[in-house]
Amino acid sequence: MTSRVVQKLAERTTANRNLKSVIFGLSCLIVCVLSFKTLGNTDIKKIFAKHNDSSNEFINHAAWDKLLQSYVKPGSDGLNYVDYAGWKKDGTASLKAYLDFLQTVDPAKYKRDVQFAYWVNLYNAKTIDIVLEHYPVKSIKDIDISPGLFANGPWKRKNLTVSATALSLDDIEHVLLRGLWRDNRVHYALNCASIGCPNLAQRAFTGANLNEMLNKGAKEYINHPRGVSLMGNNLRVSRIYSWFSEDFGDNDREIIMHLHRFANPRLSDRLGKITKIDSYVYDWRLNEFKGQM
Repeated sequence: MTSRVVQKLAERTTANRNLKSVIFGLSCLIVCVLSFKTLGNTDIKKIFAKHNDSSNEFINHAAWDKLLQSYVKPGSDGLNYVDYAGWKKDGTASLKAYLDFLQTVDPAKYKRDVQFAYWVNLYNAKTIDIVLEHYPVKSIKDIDISPGLFANGPWKRKNLTVSATALSLDDIEHVLLRGLWRDNRVHYALNCASIGCPNLAQRAFTGANLNEMLNKGAKEYINHPRGVSLMGNNLRVSRIYSWFSEDFGDNDREIIMHLHRFANPRLSDRLGKITKIDSYVYDWRLNEFKGQM
């Protein structure tokens, strides 16, 4: 047998081996895809719709409360900024421990107000955790860890597990909080780490302070220019009222009525002359504390 024949046989054997490896790899991928089942929105809602109205138990959010008071800095402009640099340096371990604790909680054991506060705190704490993992970053929208080729932001990645159920930030916001409670004040409680977003509160939400804090968040946002501003008779509002218009009303008039509910007397009087929304605005820059503000 000539050396050229031996060489060709060796090349053919190597090619067959490589082809088998590729086929085996593809087979494993197909099996994994077929065996992976993602729960739909209806399934998630069904799992977490349960609650216990007879319960007097509460969930301890003291660790989150302490972190918020340490790293959330109110600015003179009415915005709450977050000291991400300081938090990443000294508070990461405490935040991770709090998130680990929340994921051991069974929400079904508690009253609905306690549950609502739990989901808000979990959402906000995980949002901070994601930003810290990628900090420094200019905007949370630059953290493209959601699945898919055209990922935009972190909101669709299932990086939490509660009651043996994988959840994303979108699941918490849209499927659970918006889907089960249908309280539009939730938009003033959830924070997306952005200038245009309602403030990240300096206190943890609890079942006891829930209503007070939801109202406070709504008033702070609606009476701040990033929420509502008037230039003559032209009304400019946050894009939150466009993205989630179904939560606030079927038309401009109903959204304006919602704004009236939380507006201070001066703004409320001016809104009384307004019948339509002229424009929307939102600032996706990171709500980062940069020293004295």
